[in-house]
Amino acid sequence: MSCSVSEHDVVAIGCGPFNLGLAALASTVDGLDLVVLEERPELTWHRGMMFGEASMQVNFLADLVTLVAPGHPLSFLTYLHDMDRLYTFTVRENFFPSRREYEDYLRWAAARLPAVRFSHRVEEVHWDEAEERFTVHVLRGDGTRLTARARDLVVGIGTAPYVPDALAGLPASRLLHTSDYLYRASELDAATKVTVVGAGQSGAEVAADLLGRNLAGGPAVSWLTRTSSFAPLDYTKMVLEMTTPAYMRYFHSLPEDVRDRLAAEQWQFHKGISTDTLEEIHELLYRRQLEHGLAEVELRFGTAVESAVEDPAGHAVLTCRHRDTGQLFEHSTDLVVAATGYRDRPPAFLEPVDKLLLRDGRGRPRVRLDHSVELAEGVSGRVFVANAETHSHGVSSPNLDIGAVRNATILNAVTGRETYRLPKRSAFTSFEAPPGRPPAA
Repeated sequence: MSCSVSEHDVVAIGCGPFNLGLAALASTVDGLDLVVLEERPELTWHRGMMFGEASMQVNFLADLVTLVAPGHPLSFLTYLHDMDRLYTFTVRENFFPSRREYEDYLRWAAARLPAVRFSHRVEEVHWDEAEERFTVHVLRGDGTRLTARARDLVVGIGTAPYVPDALAGLPASRLLHTSDYLYRASELDAATKVTVVGAGQSGAEVAADLLGRNLAGGPAVSWLTRTSSFAPLDYTKMVLEMTTPAYMRYFHSLPEDVRDRLAAEQWQFHKGISTDTLEEIHELLYRRQLEHGLAEVELRFGTAVESAVEDPAGHAVLTCRHRDTGQLFEHSTDLVVAATGYRDRPPAFLEPVDKLLLRDGRGRPRVRLDHSVELAEGVSGRVFVANAETHSHGVSSPNLDIGAVRNATILNAVTGRETYRLPKRSAFTSFEAPPGRPPAA
């Protein structure tokens, strides 16, 4: 079977919110040919955690385009107008969309972007030195093989659910990740006891849902986390200055060891729990006091799970360590929900060009300020990354509110001009040291 070849300026791989936003911004740039390839048949967004009342943690201005192009035809406000909900959204006076509404907005935008191709799985990427172009080999959903060629790539395949080694010994029937939580609701209802391991926003939302089920006569609930408290998400306004392009530029300028230290220290900024969710949990716990005969509820912070096995009776048995005292104890449950986050997804399709990607001291890609990976000498094309550069750009890089600025930065680099004007002053805080004497040797 012959394989058709298409030529483009940019091939973007993966269609989550970030590359969808790239396609949206690119759609109004004259003369730019950009295509987005996505292996899934349609756009879905965190369906396993799509609780009915779940709200976004960023406001509607952090959509695909508005922070760099407020008049763009694919803004969230245009979506509301198109759906005849703009007036009711205004009267609502809550500018944080629900997750369901945000996903609907993403799907609305994708349907208006011919550059987005679903059911297109990228199998391999090669660098053609003679032609100075990347060759992208694609398998379409109907079995047709295609080849797309471009000078520049953007890799935005997202992250993968992470289950730590301490829980890896459990069979699938005793373990689920939060990303699959609602898909396995029938197993939750059938369990006698469910244990959430890990805090953060996802763990807290699962705990709140389980407490609601418990109040309705559902299973016993345990919530274990190694953190020193059920810590709130620090979204105070001056801390949010660390989500700005100004801080991202500053962070990128720092030495690798300093960046790694700061990223570890700033965990509460992106791994904490919203105050609304903490208040909801406390209210549910308070309401339990008025009921009788409910199954047990247990909350423990400062507790690390060190290993897990299934016992002969079919229960999951966790060996835990109380971090303050070092005391070991066993915890038995029917089902474990791993609220253990996500990790970068290694792109197997880049293996043929892996030797061209330069890496830092810990084996991570060396990413320039414009989000392109440093490549071997002689490679004139560029590989940009979206949400794979926390180590180089800071803990705000996965945030939706940085997506439009990152995409504008990439498009400016691709076109070689200021296609989109980037914010010059985005923070009141001065992050750099003032002029002074160099540090003592």
